[in-house]
Amino acid sequence: MDRKNLFVGLDIGTTKIVALIGSLNEYDKLKIIGIGKSKSLGVHRGVVNNITQTIQSIQSAVSEAELNSSEKIDKVIVGIAGQHIRSLQHSDYITRINSDTVIDSEDLDKLINQVYKLVMLPGEEIIHVLPQDYKVDGQAEIKEPIGMFGGRLEANFHVVVGQVSSIKNIARCIKSAGIDFEGITLEPIASSDAVLSQEEKEAGVALIDIGGGTTDLAIFKDGIIRHTSVIPFGGNVITEDIKEGCSIIEKQAELLKIKFGSAWPGENKENEIVSIPGLRGRDPKEITLKNLSKIIHARVVEIIEQVYIEIKNYGHEEQKKKLIAGIVLTGGGSQLKHLKQLVEYITGMDTRLGHPSEHLAGNNSIDISSPMYATAVGLVMNSTKISKKNNKKEDDIENHELEEIDDTNQGERLTIFEQFTEKIKTFLDNAE
Repeated sequence: MDRKNLFVGLDIGTTKIVALIGSLNEYDKLKIIGIGKSKSLGVHRGVVNNITQTIQSIQSAVSEAELNSSEKIDKVIVGIAGQHIRSLQHSDYITRINSDTVIDSEDLDKLINQVYKLVMLPGEEIIHVLPQDYKVDGQAEIKEPIGMFGGRLEANFHVVVGQVSSIKNIARCIKSAGIDFEGITLEPIASSDAVLSQEEKEAGVALIDIGGGTTDLAIFKDGIIRHTSVIPFGGNVITEDIKEGCSIIEKQAELLKIKFGSAWPGENKENEIVSIPGLRGRDPKEITLKNLSKIIHARVVEIIEQVYIEIKNYGHEEQKKKLIAGIVLTGGGSQLKHLKQLVEYITGMDTRLGHPSEHLAGNNSIDISSPMYATAVGLVMNSTKISKKNNKKEDDIENHELEEIDDTNQGERLTIFEQFTEKIKTFLDNAE
């Protein structure tokens, strides 16, 4: 297969590492042709804490995907999340030298670059700068200022900040696993590409991606990402609670959660009991399902309430910012029984489960409809976007059409984000 038509996403999670290989079919639809999964060792709450183990887990996932698809992986797009990610709102402006010329992409770049100079806490760096809306000479709520006249250009930004050492560690692991690092994307943004429709993003929607170590939140309204947040709890904490509450080992707790777990205690009758084999000839343990769901319920309520606080912080209760499409749940943790009902009960918002197969070619031979693959599918989709953009650049250079302005502001944002990726790549080359 043509190497140019291969796109690879690598989701480095707390519980699992997933490598997905995709290619575009004749209708330009994405088809997944290879998948590799390995247990994630060395990652805690989305942050690498053991380089050697992480490299091994990456290699194992990648070689499984290669075997699966008979293709060779040479470069990947990787997702970042983790408890060190935070976001803030910021407004900035530039005064243009000549207000008789129209605003072009260079002006936007200048404004965005100015935001990158914001002073952060030690060790932190700005990862994403996402323009929300613009103002030209005091005229507010402009979505696309390119082509307008004006002297003062200002904008509200959603700024995502992370610890640069954590990102460098992830990049280092990929490089050490023998793969080129093509770029990074914020995981909530990747998941949203895979499971949300454009209509939902327009109407206003909150995507909740419940992973093993973290729960990621991305809020969209009017087609633009408005708020992102990473909450340092996920499915693993629930397993931990079951383990403690029932005095059993982790493997049994995880199985109990998947097979019999429910987020709604009222579902189980008092007399429903599961017997768990004891260790090394000890007596088996009997656990009532009612108790099990009480333990799960307590922790899930805590996670949802934290997410709901973030949704309120964004301003969901204001009429203008209302999220009409409600909530979409995805990620491995979203498969817990009766979770949808509990989320609706706590937030009062419409909720559905998001499957990542919605934007893929219909005849996928590999089943990746499970919500746990949302981030990985989103990363592969992201890789196709970057590739299309690079191909366009190459064509432009060949045709000497460098003056051409990209008409989507998405294009501008990527160029700024690419600068950050380039910085990481340069760091890696110098670190050898």
